[in-house]
Amino acid sequence: MNTSDYLNYIVNKIHTTVVATVDDEGLPVTAAIDMLDSDGDSLFFLTAKGKGFYDRLTKRGFIALTAVKGQYTMSSIAISVRGKVRELGFNKIPELFEMNPYMREIYPTEESMHALTVFQIYEGSGEWFDLSKKPIERVSFTFGGSETKENGYFITDSCVGCGSCAEVCPQNCINTDNVPFVIEQEHCLHCGNCFEACPTGAVEKR
Repeated sequence: MNTSDYLNYIVNKIHTTVVATVDDEGLPVTAAIDMLDSDGDSLFFLTAKGKGFYDRLTKRGFIALTAVKGQYTMSSIAISVRGKVRELGFNKIPELFEMNPYMREIYPTEESMHALTVFQIYEGSGEWFDLSKKPIERVSFTFGGSETKENGYFITDSCVGCGSCAEVCPQNCINTDNVPFVIEQEHCLHCGNCFEACPTGAVEKR
């Protein structure tokens, strides 16, 4: 899967997400928001201009969200996204309503629709986290030209091959074939056990 697949998965397979913004006191505020469309490199959603959510978006220009699919924890797939938002206005709303006809039950008249405005998450980063697989699957991605940054735990050249890290890894995702050992990032839980167990300080957190 690539970035486009992850963003389309949010829209088409999950749809309703929990988003977080920051209020004037610097405190987080969450809300349930539907992601209505993706062009493969960004996400689109809407809100009413009278809401506090609208104020927080326009003041901060930033949003974070998590979308979860699954009946219980060990069958779940979670996708998290954080990035920059910009207001696009009303023009895309008829198209979004056509794609998501249930919205007309909430805003049934043309007059009521004019309370709405569209936002685009146009640049950011995300993470795919699949607990339904063994070992777990974790993939990071970026979109909109955002810079890719390493995230997680990595084993450096200080590794002496003692095996202390592999012994405490809950996903058995440390490759010990060669020294220095290598953490298979796509299966890592980011639990930090290897970091704590390494006697030479060869594991670093980035």
